Amino acid sequence: MTTSTSALITPEIHPVVARVTQRIAERSKTLRSAYLARIQKMAGRGPRRASLSCANQAHANAAMDSGTKIWLNQAQKPNIGIVTAYNDMLSAHQPYESYPQQIRQAALRFGGTAQVAGAVPAMCDGVTQGRPGMELSLFSRDVIAQATAVALSHDAFDATLCLGICDKIVPGLLIGTLAFGHLPTIFIPAGPMGSGLSNKEKAAVRERYAQGKATKEELLAAESAAYHSAGTCTFYGTANSNQMLLEAMGLHLPGAAFVHPSDPLRHVLTDAAVERILQLTEHSGNYTPIGELVNEKTIVNAVISLLATGGSTNHTIHWIAVARAAGILIDWQDFDELSSVIPLLTRVYPNGTADVNAFEDAGGPTFVIRELLSAGLMHADVKTVYGDQGLAGHINRPALVEGAAGNQVQWHASPAVSTNKDVVRNVTEPFAATGGLRLLQGNLGRAIVKASAVPEDAWIVRAPAIVFESQDALVGAYKAGQLNKDFVAVVIFQGPQANGMPELHHFTPVLGSLMSAGYKVALVTDGRMSGASGKIPAALHVSPEVAQGGPLGKVRDGDLIEVNVHTGELRALVGEAEWASRTVRQPSATETFDYGRELFAAQRRVVTAPEHGASTLFID
Repeated sequence: MTTSTSALITPEIHPVVARVTQRIAERSKTLRSAYLARIQKMAGRGPRRASLSCANQAHANAAMDSGTKIWLNQAQKPNIGIVTAYNDMLSAHQPYESYPQQIRQAALRFGGTAQVAGAVPAMCDGVTQGRPGMELSLFSRDVIAQATAVALSHDAFDATLCLGICDKIVPGLLIGTLAFGHLPTIFIPAGPMGSGLSNKEKAAVRERYAQGKATKEELLAAESAAYHSAGTCTFYGTANSNQMLLEAMGLHLPGAAFVHPSDPLRHVLTDAAVERILQLTEHSGNYTPIGELVNEKTIVNAVISLLATGGSTNHTIHWIAVARAAGILIDWQDFDELSSVIPLLTRVYPNGTADVNAFEDAGGPTFVIRELLSAGLMHADVKTVYGDQGLAGHINRPALVEGAAGNQVQWHASPAVSTNKDVVRNVTEPFAATGGLRLLQGNLGRAIVKASAVPEDAWIVRAPAIVFESQDALVGAYKAGQLNKDFVAVVIFQGPQANGMPELHHFTPVLGSLMSAGYKVALVTDGRMSGASGKIPAALHVSPEVAQGGPLGKVRDGDLIEVNVHTGELRALVGEAEWASRTVRQPSATETFDYGRELFAAQRRVVTAPEHGASTLFID
């Protein structure tokens, strides 16, 4: 693992970035100090195996091969715990099947050992869209965090390698590993699938199917041409936003995110991650525990990378929970203030027509990080898993080189100019002067909108409300020909306490079709729609949710609703006296059994609001 880089001169940090970071640090002071004290208490005990009794060690080593068992029994070498989200239903995670064996072999070569500490569940929102199982999706993040803690609870590991990519999996793994903040941790991605049917063509077939102009066979053929092989889905939704944020936090090796599963570089990067994690343990003299690496500046860098790339709205929930796991408190106001000064540097679907492969080819995450650092829009003075260069080390792109000992990875400085300015741009000529996410607020509550995905001529919608209590009700109204007009779809009882806050993609083609037909359409909901929301102006995560008495439940059919991305307003244009006199709508009978939903009743009762991370773990 070698580097060949050029120096980056970073200017003074932008005053708004500095102010928001300082406010977060002050807000978090007590909680963060307590967190750091806990992880410092856990550090300094040498090889973790040495603290186990002989019986404990025998249990932990029993199934290992004889050579590895000798090293483990001596308890003198660092032992890596692998936490894997492998399954072969998720295309993004299928490549992980062979990773544990590769990691074990690499660890032995580099002077350590490795074991699979445990596995975590990994469900696919693409499979559960519009299905009852989607009501488990958000809560799966906290289950993954708990499963990660169970895996590491054996206290037999000196470092962690996380194998996970997709929507709730990365945040869950990160929350879980931060509970073991004394351990160094690196995330190892597996890369995206190759480009298939373009997102524009796929969306067109979906809209035609919603209109009854395409058959189910045609729709399946289009979907299968888009999602066609091992690797992450190639649109810039939550999964690929995860990868961008991990790069910005310095938790990947630089440029690792979007290297294809079949690329020989992918294999070598995995070996390099094993070599590097062993260099970060307490035994190495370069101890870099994840709990110290993830600090206020790191979290702000993650948020900024999300804004600069127009990433998933889900992270206005997930990264609040991630920050809380490290003793750091952030909120939507922080996102909004940062968005006011962070330029939009990418156009990747649904913010454009390109996919993540085109993004990577045009410069990718390392280019974006370099541009932001060069303008003083990211904190350079942070620790990362890569080395002592701070975040400046993560402007470098990996390349495969042949060496005497076989293939190796070498890092080179990112190009100074994007190779495709329709996809990625320099900070001096952004697609927009402000970031991809905005805070909306008014008499309906507080919400998030993905402005970067919405055409600017749709940033203001003022139209009568039609209230729905489910996705199916909206789709049914469309099929009955009742929605061929300007309207704001108000979809309620979709928050965490109501039904687990499922993704609301089931009706995306319907609203997209109506927009294409020339109608003014918007969505206002206490549910979520993530990075695949497309071109629809959507006020998401409206808080407080209707199940908690939120004012969105006062809306009645025909009320004039204004969604204004320019001014950040979200309101019902109803007289104050009339509005004050209304009661919040009560739900119809709701089905919460079958598909395992009954097992999550306790989570629905205690889950916090989206702006507090929609968490069942941190409820104080």
